[in-house]
Formats: sequence, C-alpha cells, structure tokens
Amino acid sequence: MPIDDPPRGVPLSLGTGEFFQLLRDREPRTRADLVAITGQARSTIASRIDALMSTGLIAPAGMAGSTGGRRPATFAFQPGARVVLAVDLGATHARLAVTDLASTVLAASDEPLSIAAGPGVVLPWVVRACRDLLAAAGRDTADLAAIGIGLPGPVEHSTGRPINPPIMPGWDDVDVPGILGAELGVAVLVDNDVNIMALGEHRTAWSDVSDLLLVKVSTGIGAGIIADGALRRGAQGAAGDVGHMSVPGADHVPCRCGNTGCLEAVASGQAVATALAAQGLEAADSADVVALVRSRGAAASQAVRQAGRDIGGVLASCVSVLNPSVIVIGGVVADAGEHLIAGIREAVYRRSLPLATQHLRIVTSRAREGAGVLGASAMAVDHALSPAAIDALTG
Repeated sequence: MPIDDPPRGVPLSLGTGEFFQLLRDREPRTRADLVAITGQARSTIASRIDALMSTGLIAPAGMAGSTGGRRPATFAFQPGARVVLAVDLGATHARLAVTDLASTVLAASDEPLSIAAGPGVVLPWVVRACRDLLAAAGRDTADLAAIGIGLPGPVEHSTGRPINPPIMPGWDDVDVPGILGAELGVAVLVDNDVNIMALGEHRTAWSDVSDLLLVKVSTGIGAGIIADGALRRGAQGAAGDVGHMSVPGADHVPCRCGNTGCLEAVASGQAVATALAAQGLEAADSADVVALVRSRGAAASQAVRQAGRDIGGVLASCVSVLNPSVIVIGGVVADAGEHLIAGIREAVYRRSLPLATQHLRIVTSRAREGAGVLGASAMAVDHALSPAAIDALTG
C-alpha cells in the first residue's frame, strides 16, 4: 500500500481528536509509524503531536530502535495528565474514587449516605467529598477532566436527570449535571447505577466479551446490558429493568412500583429479608440476609436459593431475547455465596434453549463493590477523551 493511502477504516481527514484515539492504547509510536497508519503528511502529524503535547495528554516515550540512522523518538498517551471523579450512589451508601484517564484508582472512599435525604442534602455532600478526595490524591480541580456518577433509579442519560425514581423522593427531573457542574467546573455524566456497574465489569474483567448482562441483586433488582460491545440504555434509559418483570404465581405480592408479582417484590434482598423476619429471624435488609447465610442458617440459605430460581426464571427470558455469552451477578446478595447463583443457573439452564446456553457462563462479579466507580470512571473518561472533547481542548 502506498504511504499516501490511508489504511481501510482510517478517516482521510483525521482531526486531532480522531488522531488521538489511535494513541489511547498507550503504545509508543514514532512519527513515521503514525504517518504509515494514517496516511497523512509528516507536517500534519507533527502538528497533531504538538497540539496534544501542549495538553500533556501525550509525551515523549523514549527512542525507537535504529534502522541504520538516527534513532527516532516515540510518543505515547499519558493517563496521569488529568483525572476524573467517579461517584456511585446507592440507596444507603456513597462510593467515590479519583482515577487517572486509564481508570486507575488514585484515591477512594466509601461512606454511608441515604439517597432518600434528597438532592438538597446529597449533592452538596458529594461536592465536599469530591474536593476532599481530590486533595487526598494530591490533585485539584484544575486537573479534573470530567465526573461520572451513578444513581439508584431511572436516568435519562442524554440530560442526566432522574426520571420518577421510586426510592429517591424529591429527585425527579433534578438537574444533577447542572448542579454538580456549576460547583466543580467540568462536564458531569449521569447514568443508572446498574448501567455503570455493567460498564465497569465489562471494561475491567470481560473486555473480550461483546455480549454481557450484569444483574444487581440488592435492595432492588436491575440489569445492565452490554450488546455488541456497547452499553445499551433503551429509548428512555429504561432498558434492563428486570426487577419489574412478572414472576408466575406471585400475582398476590405487591410491589413498590404499584404492580403485583414483580421479581423485585419476591426475590430482592429486601424481599428475602422481609420473608425471613416473618419467620422470626433477625433480618432487616440485604446485609442481614447475607450474614444469616454465612452463619449457615438453613432457612436463609433456602430462601436465597429460591430467590435465585425466581431470578433465573426471568433471566431465561432475557437469554432468549439477548443471547449474552456471560451473565454477571453482582450486588450485596451475590455475597451470599453459591446459593443465589446456583438457583439462577438451575432455572436459566432448565428454561432456556440449548443453543442459547451452549457457551453461556453465569458468574459472580469480579469487580464486586468496585464495579460502579470503575464504570463511572470509564463513562467520564470516554467523554473527556472523545474526539469532540479533544478537538475542543486543542482548538
């Protein structure tokens, strides 16, 4: 192929932002390498490199091997040039992290926080916690590129506003990106907490898998969908709301959404805790259920396994529709050991077609409680390093 012809798939008019995407793999490359990859003139490549070096996003990375003359310099992406803030808000907790642009955690915190306290309490707390965490990492707001945040309810991703979130009183249509962005001075990306868990799990543990379903089993039940390698949110951001799919034979069980027979009403950590409490056991929430299972409580173990069967029955329908190659089970109740996942496997493999389950793996989360902040970081990084953002930064 002549050097003037760009390889197939590389845009002929490669702008600085698109050019930068070639360097995000952190592989050192020479100017000649980049000329060969892009087909652009040496002067154009030099201009692109100079623009990116002025931002600190790339830097010299040593010398390449000699081919007989002077050894050429190489250049590579520098993830430490900027940082992002990652925030994972749950019903009763807040996990935060400062990461570099490769989502390496530089500082983290995990604090109790009630989302039901409302945005007037929670968002100012998040601002203070973010500033404290930046200081702990030895960085300041001038180094901040973006913020990613997950909320425990439906979110319209395009606006970052919660939409009728059932466990978040006072949060409906609140301008979370506007409020946090005004305080911290950068773009704020907001999504549902299960979506960011799916993104974090996919990026850190299953990057070689194109189709993955992450199911969070905690106070509620929800799913994040990775299809063809990308997070899928649906038309209004409601994709993956498996917790409100119907469970056969449970029509008499009321759900907080107003319907009856929802999966969440019969198989969530809170539902299992309520059922165990009715038997005289000390169980107020998901963590109590896990503690009872770990103490070898037979009733708790049986209840969790049955919850797994109920979840698996719903997931069998998801398998038929989405045909994932991996189902990842996360959330507090996943810490109950094999009882939950055994019940899920039992129902999924029994009720799904053999072709769909031939190579299907059903596993517990590898990123565990860190999945949310890692996903929030990835979401923020993807925005901060997008071609449009890089063009704006270097323009």
